[in-house]
Amino acid sequence: MNVIVPKSVEICTKLADFDYDLPKDLIAQQPLENRDDARLLILYRNTGKIEHRKFYEITDYLSDGDLLVLNNTKVIPARIRGNKTSGASIELLFIEELEENQWKVLIKSRAKLREKEEIRIDSKIISVNLLGRSEDGAWYVEFNKDVDIKRIMNKIGEMPLPPYIKRKKDSNALYSLDQERYQTVFAKKAGAIAAPTAGLHFSQNILKNIKTLGTEIEFITLHVGLGTFLPIKTEDIRNHQMHKEYYECSEEVVKKIKKTKEKNNRVIATGSTACRVLETVAVNGKAPQLSGWTSLFIHPPYHFQYVDILLTNFHLPKTTLLLLVSAFAGRENIMNAYEIAKSKGYRFFSYGDCMMII
Repeated sequence: MNVIVPKSVEICTKLADFDYDLPKDLIAQQPLENRDDARLLILYRNTGKIEHRKFYEITDYLSDGDLLVLNNTKVIPARIRGNKTSGASIELLFIEELEENQWKVLIKSRAKLREKEEIRIDSKIISVNLLGRSEDGAWYVEFNKDVDIKRIMNKIGEMPLPPYIKRKKDSNALYSLDQERYQTVFAKKAGAIAAPTAGLHFSQNILKNIKTLGTEIEFITLHVGLGTFLPIKTEDIRNHQMHKEYYECSEEVVKKIKKTKEKNNRVIATGSTACRVLETVAVNGKAPQLSGWTSLFIHPPYHFQYVDILLTNFHLPKTTLLLLVSAFAGRENIMNAYEIAKSKGYRFFSYGDCMMII
């Protein structure tokens, strides 16, 4: 156990204040054999105290009457590789369906793109009309009406792993493993292009144990998109604009949150996505918007209204995710905890270990 004495509270607005160095060998490249074998760092945000546990011991920190909120979004196999008719390779990452046969897509190609492209995908020549660029660098594209993109995704699409997870072209076993493990066991509503990674640690057995304990479990949906993982490009963090992401939260969940807090029990948000949904709903007070698009950017200082405990992975430096956890626990607590996690060999990022901030 490590005890950290928090320093005086300081409001940091510079992006450089949320930077840290990380050895490459601490970036998890594949999941553990068992989901709930991940390490669990417990951080008490009021004192800075830290404990080191395993994820399967999470029930030691939950109580009868608490409410655990999970994000049931489902990652779609949104990355499709193909070739231009010239032979040049091309990679498409489907971000958002705009309307029938129209998508917002990130395109990676060394060859210059033309307004009307023909691409060979799944042994077929597909005509793609480039409609224009968005501010975030994506393309708006339109496919012929006889092209069923979702069918192609389900047939040959790959899980959209983040770029720090490396896969060789012949890594068929790992590609197959990613199809299962870059997905939570409770994934239900398809639409995300990245996993809500804090939820990856839950096994069906852990969920059963949590319910037996008397902790209630409820689900919200946030389809993880560009908003979650696009980098911050402004030196003053307050000038960053979050991209919108679609969410859903039922009236029943809101009622249970209020009931939980009235009884002085705790609401546990699993991941930044669940946290942002709950705080988005809370912002609207007595007339909450239960579904729609959220661009809520949580950074220090921020007053959390619904979330009492945050379950989260270890995040990349200078990201909106690191800012969110810093808002919840305090920047210096987080930076100290990250340094300790590094010294003890914790695994970082999507397939890495977990942190519970109490």
